[in-house]
Amino acid sequence: MSRAHSSVAPEAGGDAPAHPQAGPRTYLVIAAFLLVLTVMEVAVFYLPALARVLVPMLIVLALAKFALVAMFYMHLRFDHVWFSYLFVVPLVVAVGLVLALLWLFGVFGTTGVRIPPPG
Repeated sequence: MSRAHSSVAPEAGGDAPAHPQAGPRTYLVIAAFLLVLTVMEVAVFYLPALARVLVPMLIVLALAKFALVAMFYMHLRFDHVWFSYLFVVPLVVAVGLVLALLWLFGVFGTTGVRIPPPG
């Protein structure tokens, strides 16, 4: 197969890759951050002092984990910026809608468990 018919684009600068990529060390650091965030989520759930802010705190931690996975493991960090916009803008709209619904139904400030009045 000749180079003109190859589906792989030639590299721009000789030895430099056409697209920058993260190395194994970066992925291990991101995995460590994801582990720390997961431990924080479990800890938040079991700490009674944080019961009033349980749902918002879990949402923030989940969004942080999602952002790390999307940026590095889905390679949005290394792609064109428009791919990030097409991914992030609908995500922000969806999160805003979910937060508005949680607020509307009174989930914020509680654990989500309704306790019936005595008697």
